[in-house]
Amino acid sequence: MADAFLLHQQSPQLRTPQKTYYAHSREGKPVKEWHLLKDHLENTARKASDFSKDFNAAEWAYLAGLWHDLGKYSEEFQNRLSEANGNDAHIEKPGRVDHSTAGAQYAAKMLGDKGRIIAYTIAGHHAGLPNGEDNKDSCLSSRLKKWIPDYSCGISELPLALNSPGLPFACGGSISNQQFAFRLSVFIRMIFSALVDADFLDTEEFAGAEKCSWRKGYPGLLTLNQRLETYLERFSGHSNGHPVTRIRMEVLGHCREAYDWPSGLFSLTVPTGGGKTLSSLSFAMRHALKYGKKRIIYVIPYTSIIEQNAAVFREALGDDAVLEHHSNFEPEEEDHRSRLASENWDAPIVVTTNVQFFESLFACRTSQCRKLHNIANSVVILDEAQMLPTELLKPCLEILKELSNVYKTSIVLCTATQPALSTTETFKNGLDGVREIIPNPGELYDTMKRVEIKNLSTITDDDLVKKVVSCDQVLCIVNTRRHARVVFEKMRALVNGQGCFHLSALMCPLHRTRKLGEIKKALREGKLCRVISTQLVEAGVDIDFPVVYRSIAGVDSIAQAAGRCNREGRLDKGEVFVFMPQEGLPRGHFRQAAQTAESISRRHQDILSLKAVEEYFRELYWIKGEKDLDAYGILPALTEDAARGNLPFREVAEKFKIIKDGMVSVIIPWKEEADVLIQELNFVKYPAKFARQLQKFTVQVYPQAFAILRPALECIRDQYYVLRNMDIYRDDIGLCPEDPAFHKIESLIC
Repeated sequence: MADAFLLHQQSPQLRTPQKTYYAHSREGKPVKEWHLLKDHLENTARKASDFSKDFNAAEWAYLAGLWHDLGKYSEEFQNRLSEANGNDAHIEKPGRVDHSTAGAQYAAKMLGDKGRIIAYTIAGHHAGLPNGEDNKDSCLSSRLKKWIPDYSCGISELPLALNSPGLPFACGGSISNQQFAFRLSVFIRMIFSALVDADFLDTEEFAGAEKCSWRKGYPGLLTLNQRLETYLERFSGHSNGHPVTRIRMEVLGHCREAYDWPSGLFSLTVPTGGGKTLSSLSFAMRHALKYGKKRIIYVIPYTSIIEQNAAVFREALGDDAVLEHHSNFEPEEEDHRSRLASENWDAPIVVTTNVQFFESLFACRTSQCRKLHNIANSVVILDEAQMLPTELLKPCLEILKELSNVYKTSIVLCTATQPALSTTETFKNGLDGVREIIPNPGELYDTMKRVEIKNLSTITDDDLVKKVVSCDQVLCIVNTRRHARVVFEKMRALVNGQGCFHLSALMCPLHRTRKLGEIKKALREGKLCRVISTQLVEAGVDIDFPVVYRSIAGVDSIAQAAGRCNREGRLDKGEVFVFMPQEGLPRGHFRQAAQTAESISRRHQDILSLKAVEEYFRELYWIKGEKDLDAYGILPALTEDAARGNLPFREVAEKFKIIKDGMVSVIIPWKEEADVLIQELNFVKYPAKFARQLQKFTVQVYPQAFAILRPALECIRDQYYVLRNMDIYRDDIGLCPEDPAFHKIESLIC
């Protein structure tokens, strides 16, 4: 294939344009105000090209943008556009003209095997990336053979000379077939992201200037860094005061010194309470300014704590600086800018979840993939990095490597218990070249050690409750929702409810937030405060107890529980008691992790020492084996037929789920605000806005629990389930069906 080509010279038998062609119409407006197709294609091409410069794919993205709507040059589409003026004729639905296959076929014709890369993105720019080849008509191979209306006028109207683009990454030599297949799949997703974002933005600009203006107004990173420096100055005078404050300032100093290290992979190993949230932000801010990174993306494992971290950032940087993007967030007032920015993460500071971040990177849908190109040339902070799902660990590590090696993304693995993710003889596919920001993490751990871990044998629920109520302020963390409720009920009965609190995911998010507020107030005021909780309280929740009881679990979970004990160092040592519950352990990963922790505790006096933690993760990963670290076969699926350019994008997207499908959302009318929103949801024409707002009143239940609950639920609009029997939702424990069978479901974990 020649290195260069002229588009208007490639197809000698072309229809000469005899009329004006349009991409979009305006409802009720004359044709002269419609969106010219040539303008739309060229504008989309330029935008997509700009979005792709950071990963050396500008030419690829330009061609994808230029050709993505070639099918709109057909007479069939233009006629349909006129007939359906203002009715979204450009969106492909049953009965509409297929206009996305044309560009895919043209790319394959012009660029041969290379053209298949662009063909994926064009064929999927409405319906999502297709599989390369399967038994459905929607796969790329079928689309490339499909009959479509004549679009040749478009080739005449776009006489543009372009070079045949090359791949910006290695594709031979030492790179394995699996590495190449994975790399190619990420590259296609990134071009796809640039294309769909450019397409949406150009269409949005045509639709009206007002919506475009909503996207503007975020302060730049230089301004935000100045705000952060000013905010942190208030702590500098306390460095000689409380020991914990002094250590936090030392951690901050190390992060400030390391900012100019070359872009790549970093780790920040800081014990809980060591101030890693603001310190990691300071590193990221300075590093981004030094190397021209465009944004900082802070990734948190749980939605239950994300608002807490975002609030810290807003206090330091201002309300206009931070974009939250997760399932539970709804601004107090409708914020057009944040709503739009969440579509493509075009904001300087993004706070999101593991689910949103990683599932998007393996997605095929346009709505999920649109943001991906904005992850390139950014700083990504993975808070609580040990929370990466083990069954998806290998794909997660591969995407982190790819972002770092090809997409100029610096990644900070930020945790108190750094998992053993580096490549070793026994862990072949780990991360290489990870640089630790703290000079001596082991010494820092010893300095900040504020708890003693004490192992108890198997203990009955009655004895556990007696130990808990012997303390005025105590946190007890168990492994399942069922066990949390049983222990809480026994405790409440024993002390007549005095100072008793319960936390679990059977409370809706707003209810949990309010309950946490009550707990923090009781702790501050020195009142009785005895809390029974599932593990949701562990990762990042800012509470401080003198005593913690923890049902045996993985070392990382025990460390997180210990982080809720003597957090501010007010005591010489807090006490953390690890016990085996009388009911044993839940099956699966919980049991495996707990048994591994037990094994480690027999070999190490301090189970939370850095050496013990590293040994725990290595042993856990070794027990699981290579296959179980990619339990759904994502990497093999990508490799299977990649040599022929067939990549199973839809199959991979279905497999890569951090939270597995099957959970059912139940809306809880917990407060008057929920009642109002439910009423709106039931009767408004477009319910999506109210469904989003109701997420803070939603509880997720497993199918077995849903079946038991079903008689107490009302289904509105054929898809939203609302609890109508509020007798089974209690203020002290949340969702609590009267049927005792509900409480025997072992799978109700967390």
